[in-house]
Amino acid sequence: MDRTMSRGSVSIEVAVLAPAFVALMVLAGVAGRTAVANEALEAAAHDAARAASISRDATTARREAREAARQQLDWRGVACTRAPQITFRGTVDGRSTTFNAAFRSRVGQDASVTVELACTVSYQDIRLPVLKNMPAGSRITASFTSPLDRYRSRG
Repeated sequence: MDRTMSRGSVSIEVAVLAPAFVALMVLAGVAGRTAVANEALEAAAHDAARAASISRDATTARREAREAARQQLDWRGVACTRAPQITFRGTVDGRSTTFNAAFRSRVGQDASVTVELACTVSYQDIRLPVLKNMPAGSRITASFTSPLDRYRSRG
C-alpha cells in the first residue's frame, strides 16, 4: 500500500470521528452536571426539611428551610436557572395535611413536614449548536420528610 494513501485515510478518519467524540464529551458533561445537581438538591432538601422540623412554628420553619436549602446549594456550587421552587407539605397521624396544620397539631401527636425542591439546571454553556435536539436544561426535583418532635410545643 502506498504511504500517501494511508496518510490521507487517517485524516478522513479523524474528520469523521472528531464530531462524534465532541458529542460524546458534551453528553458526559450533561450527565455529570445532572448527577452533581441531583445529589446537591437531595442534600439541600434534607437540610431544609431538618431545619423546618426543629422550628417551633410554620413561619420560622419556612424561613429556616429556605435558608438551609440556599446555603447547601451555594456550598455545592449548583446554579439553578431561577431560584429553586420550594413546596412545603405536612402530615399528622399519617394523613396528608398542610404545612401549617402540621405545626398546629397537638403535642404527643405524630406529625412530619416535607420539603420539596425543584430546580432547572442549565446546559447553555456546554450546548453545541450542531446538536439541535439537545435540551437547554433539565428540571430536577428532590424531597425529604422529617418528623416533628412529638413532645415539643408547637406554634
